[in-house]
Amino acid sequence: MDPKTLEAYDQRAPDYAREWQYQAPPSDMHALLLRHFSPGPTLDVGCGSGRDLAWLGAQGFDALGVDASAGLLTQARTMHPGLRFALLSLPELKGLQAGAFQNVLCETVIMHLPAEQIAAATRRLRELLRPGGTLYLSWRVTPDASIRDAAGRLYSAFDKRLVREALGSVEVLLDDESVSVSSGKRVHRLIVRA
Repeated sequence: MDPKTLEAYDQRAPDYAREWQYQAPPSDMHALLLRHFSPGPTLDVGCGSGRDLAWLGAQGFDALGVDASAGLLTQARTMHPGLRFALLSLPELKGLQAGAFQNVLCETVIMHLPAEQIAAATRRLRELLRPGGTLYLSWRVTPDASIRDAAGRLYSAFDKRLVREALGSVEVLLDDESVSVSSGKRVHRLIVRA
């Protein structure tokens, strides 16, 4: 994870948690998850304040949320005390067993990695899937060159082919770029089955 991005999330964790809590629900993402995810162990990578993990749990998924920000996880544990969380970061996600998950959700996280770490992170996400498992991977689209926002968060610019090549041989269920209902930002969504 990019250190300045992590520092921004840790320092302003209550603000980000509040912002995400009061955003419009990501109904577009929820519809896709209901369509493509199937019962089984589910991982939310970059779970932040736990909003999406709570939704997964309400839908009956046995879900674990992981994030690199201790500050955001403190918020998540306070807001959702009955859910499971762990402090782990991309690209390694150390301690998670390969092939352990039926579903992996990674919503708008990989663009916070330096571009040279994105392929390794994508391969690791794919490695966590069981045979027949589904990965939902999205990132905020940054045209031209990588940027930092006012808080210092990195938004790496990269070609989607980097991600597609890192995934190897998978069935592509969705490859789409659109504006997120929740954030109002342009995101690229890729859903694949192992």
